[in-house]
Amino acid sequence: MSAETFDLFVIGAGSGGVRAARTAAQRGARVAVADPAPLGGTCVNLGCIPKKLYSFAAHYADAFEESHGYGWTSAEPTFDWATLKANRAREILRLNGIYAQLLEGSGVTLLRGRAVLRGRNEVEVDGRIHRAKHVLVATGGRPVVPVLPGHELAVTSDQMFDLPEFPRRLVVVGGGYIASEFASIFTGLGSQVTQVYRGEQILRGFDDDIRHFVAAEMRKKGVDLRTHSQVTQIERLGAGSGSALQATLGDGTVLAADTILYATGRRPNTEGLGLAELDVRLTPNGAVVVDEHYRSSVPTIHALGDVIDRVQLTPVALAEAMALVDELFGAPQGKGVRRIDYGLIPTAVFTDPNIGTVGLTEAAARERFGAVQIFRSEFKALKHTLSGASERTLMKLVVDAASDRVVGLHMVGADAGEIVQGFGVALKAGATKAQFDATIGIHPTAAEEFVTMREPVVA
Repeated sequence: MSAETFDLFVIGAGSGGVRAARTAAQRGARVAVADPAPLGGTCVNLGCIPKKLYSFAAHYADAFEESHGYGWTSAEPTFDWATLKANRAREILRLNGIYAQLLEGSGVTLLRGRAVLRGRNEVEVDGRIHRAKHVLVATGGRPVVPVLPGHELAVTSDQMFDLPEFPRRLVVVGGGYIASEFASIFTGLGSQVTQVYRGEQILRGFDDDIRHFVAAEMRKKGVDLRTHSQVTQIERLGAGSGSALQATLGDGTVLAADTILYATGRRPNTEGLGLAELDVRLTPNGAVVVDEHYRSSVPTIHALGDVIDRVQLTPVALAEAMALVDELFGAPQGKGVRRIDYGLIPTAVFTDPNIGTVGLTEAAARERFGAVQIFRSEFKALKHTLSGASERTLMKLVVDAASDRVVGLHMVGADAGEIVQGFGVALKAGATKAQFDATIGIHPTAAEEFVTMREPVVA
């Protein structure tokens, strides 16, 4: 069939791909997007959105219990897995429709098929060749399960939101934020959860105080967290797909489970796209290597988001998309071309309790600046003075001693992500500890603690 020509052809309709396509089209470019999967990518369908909805669901058991301290009495609540799944599916379907409307409303041609690169400026979808001045690969990533005896019996995060039966016993393998979030979520929903991690502590890369504090809080909530441990094999007990599983650990311990979740890493989705055939440079794990303008080793082919494996966060992919469109089609009038600063990216982890963090860990700050001051506060939140819960909150500031600039801010506690987002602006603006101290707090809130910590705990 005859070729159709576009200014930009986007492979992948996740957060980054959709943002790039819409923005480019709004600036007058002729744009196409191809994706056979539900629109919105991992974030909408199998990541951020359903995970946060399930995190909300997981907190209700504690909320019902805590309400007794405030005078509320009621019958013992029950949880219905099928209802949660159905309501989540309906909301995700609504979001899929919004993504389609956004693309079509911007004049983007939406192709519901798998795209393969056939040349530096050619993309094939369902047997038809499309030409494009620029091609953007925004295909995201996928979870991977390491090969071990019985690994095919495990599930990944992709399956967790729609398991046929609620797992009364769940083994979570991994120590990253995805593993830790699912361990917290399913504990809150009523599962007996064992989290297995081969390292010395979960959440490698986060501030050490945060790691140890949240691990202790998760254990208090009921997660059986086992570090320095790993699964050596998985077996099914009995016949049939619904029968129980068991995981054998390296020390010979056997864990019975209804579901075994592997959350030990993700890999960029670049296989079968035709990149290797065009000599597009890839990393050993399959990520597209790009320069500061998101251009691959083939100048007409660009990539962003999880497929370049820099920072796997939806807002980062959105920012990268805007920067790329500025580069290719010009920045809005009166504004310069955007550049992404990867140094101060606020991040939340939806464990129970939540983590919020922005800037450097204490260890990284010491390595970079040498002399730092550490301000730390641990307390029981006002809510829990009556709730009866033993949950505690941790807040921490890392300050460069020479400049007085706050270079790291970390929190474990309720709504940590909501609180840290605002402080992310302050750190981005270069706020000093003196400016934190001069800011009046909102009382009574947990957030005010960040502007009332006066004495450093480590000089």
